Amino acid sequence: MTAIFKREFQSYFTSPVGYVVLAAYFFFGGLFFYAQCLFQGTSSMMYVFKLMFSIVLIIIPLITMRTFAEDRKQKTDQALLTSPVGVFSIVLAKYFSCLCVFALCSSVYLVEGLILSFFTSPDWSTIIGNVFGSVMLGSAFISIGMLISTLTESVVVAAISSFVINMLISLLDTIAMTVKLDVLTQVLKWLSFQSRYDNFAAGLISLSDVVFFLSVTFLFLFVTDRMVERRRWA
Repeated sequence: MTAIFKREFQSYFTSPVGYVVLAAYFFFGGLFFYAQCLFQGTSSMMYVFKLMFSIVLIIIPLITMRTFAEDRKQKTDQALLTSPVGVFSIVLAKYFSCLCVFALCSSVYLVEGLILSFFTSPDWSTIIGNVFGSVMLGSAFISIGMLISTLTESVVVAAISSFVINMLISLLDTIAMTVKLDVLTQVLKWLSFQSRYDNFAAGLISLSDVVFFLSVTFLFLFVTDRMVERRRWA
């Protein structure tokens, strides 16, 4: 598992993908930080985190699009699947490589906190809590993107499909407002990634939100494992 993790993680930086992802995330993170904090003279990064939600929707598909689709395209998946490593270990290795790349992206918030410390005394507990919330959000989206990557051998199709699914998830609150059935409205609101992430952005770390994102992550990793296992025996 460790060898697969190292190979997958290093692959992001032996190609332009990792650098493009980091550059794009840092650029928008810095832009929103300047506009919301430095320009307005406030130490609160709440709106920076809220605005970055839309960037996460775009960045995650770029990270996950290669996980399984590229192996299928290059016909290297069979060699991987016939290795002595279990299928779930393979899925976890790829998942953690994606998560580490996204965690590197999220490190931009710590840099911004350091910049703020030169001018004021930022609330580090809130900033670290927000970084944790960002990683929780990214973890859930990564598991979804990995599942989609198992369904195609085209990295472009995987990226676009993941982005479309992410957009639908981000619109759950809007959809909930148009539904007349109260029970369905409550279900859609409960499934909303946006509202749960907004709690982290506001500095509120709720156990229910953490459990929700971890549950979504585990569920989609499990389904990904089943899809890969089925291909293994196909």
